[in-house]
Amino acid sequence: MRRLKGVLFAVALCIVAAAGWGWQLFNSPNGLTEEKNIVIARGAVSQRVARQLAEAGVITHPLLFHLAARLTDTDKNLKAGEYVFLPGISVREALRIISRGKVHYRRLTLPEGLTTAQMLKLIENEPHLSGKITVAVGEGELLPETYSYMKGDSRDSIVRRAQKAMDGVVDEAWAQNRLSVLKNRRQLLTLASIIEKETGLAAERADVAAVFANRLRRGMKLQTDPTVIYAITKGQKDLGRPLYRKDLQVKSPYNTYLYYGLPPGPICNPGREAVFAAANPSDADYLYFVASGKGGHRFARTLAEHNDNVAAYRRARKKK
Repeated sequence: MRRLKGVLFAVALCIVAAAGWGWQLFNSPNGLTEEKNIVIARGAVSQRVARQLAEAGVITHPLLFHLAARLTDTDKNLKAGEYVFLPGISVREALRIISRGKVHYRRLTLPEGLTTAQMLKLIENEPHLSGKITVAVGEGELLPETYSYMKGDSRDSIVRRAQKAMDGVVDEAWAQNRLSVLKNRRQLLTLASIIEKETGLAAERADVAAVFANRLRRGMKLQTDPTVIYAITKGQKDLGRPLYRKDLQVKSPYNTYLYYGLPPGPICNPGREAVFAAANPSDADYLYFVASGKGGHRFARTLAEHNDNVAAYRRARKKK
């Protein structure tokens, strides 16, 4: 009996020692010297994930990871996605990161004022997205925004999200549209795209919108340079040079120096603020504006006042 008790005691000591040793290893830091990005596939089991982490040097004891996942019932909650593991983390921390789904999200920014061709190029060149773009998308249909995504997400998914986001903004703005001269959402988006190209200053958008709204009401030509640029480039590239006087004669329905009213469609993808400015112009009775030479614009109600502003702009340029 004494001998049996001694054996049981020895076994118990071994178990306690093994458990203590295992707990120490479970909480010991890894040997990484720099952070590692690991992509966990959908449906991966704990044993496979443990082997993947060990091969990358994130953990040094894959069996502990697998056993801990099984014992804590977290092997069923290992979320797929890309994870970032820092130097010095333990098996315990690695398991917690994955079981809690602390996925690493990447970001892609689509800036305001780019054409659809330019935005699609940015999406195509994003190296961590997958697949080709197969979604049909027109000019002005993508909302400029910063989009979060996981490595391996499809390029089509970003396009669809940007389309849906733009639809939502246009619907919201159209619900509060104050311009009777705008007949539908597409015209609202078209006007917003012109405003986006004409000014990047938040304080000016409503006044720029007022100029074009007043011109539309009076049956005046809009005479806005960005529409001529779009007529020349078709939105496929930057013009890369100043507009010349002869450009104002280009035969295109987008040339608002030749044709009355809005062009047939947007000339870029406007931001949210430009869309709402199109729906809510200021009450100013401006009909003209020209660059001030200081980053903004000077607005005028009469042609004489506008000509004075143009002369002032030319003098400012000459001084520079």
